[in-house]
Amino acid sequence: MTDTIFALSSGAPPAGIAVIRISGTGARGALDDLGCGEVPARRPVLRKLVDRQGDLLDEALVLWIPGPGTATGEDLAELHCHGGRAVVVGVLDTLGQLAGLREANPGEFTRRALGNGRIDLAEAEGLADLLSAETEWQRRGALHAAGGELSRRVEGWRDRVLQLSAQLEAVIDFSDEDDVGDLPPSFAAGLEELRLEIERVLERPSADRLREGVRVVFGGPPNAGKSSLFNAIIQDGAAIVSAEAGTTRDVIERAVALGGVPFVFVDTAGLRAEDVGEIEAIGIERAHYQLRRAEIVLWLGHEEDRPEGAIQITPKIDLADTSAGGPGFRVSAVTGEGVDALITEIIARAKRSLPPPDRIALTRRQKAIVREACEALLACQGQGDWLIAAENLRRARVSFDEITGRNSTEEMLDVLFGRFCIGK
Repeated sequence: MTDTIFALSSGAPPAGIAVIRISGTGARGALDDLGCGEVPARRPVLRKLVDRQGDLLDEALVLWIPGPGTATGEDLAELHCHGGRAVVVGVLDTLGQLAGLREANPGEFTRRALGNGRIDLAEAEGLADLLSAETEWQRRGALHAAGGELSRRVEGWRDRVLQLSAQLEAVIDFSDEDDVGDLPPSFAAGLEELRLEIERVLERPSADRLREGVRVVFGGPPNAGKSSLFNAIIQDGAAIVSAEAGTTRDVIERAVALGGVPFVFVDTAGLRAEDVGEIEAIGIERAHYQLRRAEIVLWLGHEEDRPEGAIQITPKIDLADTSAGGPGFRVSAVTGEGVDALITEIIARAKRSLPPPDRIALTRRQKAIVREACEALLACQGQGDWLIAAENLRRARVSFDEITGRNSTEEMLDVLFGRFCIGK
């Protein structure tokens, strides 16, 4: 991390203001090369920016923040320029011509913050989710991790394991001393209390579901009205609608936010066993696969064929042959009757399947690691060999360190920071 990096950290131009960030040992020198002259620390000042030939680029607010007390832990400078394309290109081109400066890679500012101890890995993962949040539920969930709440919880677990380890090590190392005896009853009680607390967090739905959206799959026989209802709910003509059976041959997915909750609605081929061509058979196989993956199934077929837990729907109630009655939610994609009530039920079910927005939630990766820690704690209970118990406590600490980034691989970090934009 010896290079000084720069990037546009605000939205793509044109915009009212463009924020260009510079981080590294050459940040202060870059301001001199841009003709800023004397710039006080931590106080924005108005300065004229010039290129290497001395021609005026823009008049901008300049902020100089010496490290290590910065977002990246390095010397940091920000240029708040006018947000026109020509201005942004001109300033970035000039910075690119300066010795020792280069444009940042995706996520490199945040990666330097991690490397310099300004944030930990759990906070970086939360920040990645916050940057990609498109719904209120996603935003609220990501804030817990990005704001350090998850990290504080994990560090608290680690500290409690350290205290238990200290009690155990004292018995192992000084068992022949008069003032050190057997393990106190509080050791087993503390171990059990910690394990149960961790298991309660593990029982919560994965935070990945917030990022990916709740999968809602339409299922039923051909020509049941799946595609029409799909279009009515997402308010788009994504699926082809026809009176001909078997029109939908493949899976159609659309990401939609309803009631602040992220969804992926999936239209599928009609399910039937007879008169099926080769292409339609592939579509039916994919439909069965999507039904197995679904968190919520909207079933438009016969009630006796309904998958367990699916929402039963009687569609096309605007037609004479279905107007008399039918099980479940009665809807018409043509008139809109019953659609709002169905959407309300979908949102309610989705909220029950998502992690609570006011509590921390673990990703699949974090869950797997924390589950290993929980298994190590369970292996300590009733363990007659204190050396084995001590090793299991060490395993638990190592697992917690993986969550916060004390133990992390470069490959995993590359994947994580590849999700960031260049200016972050």
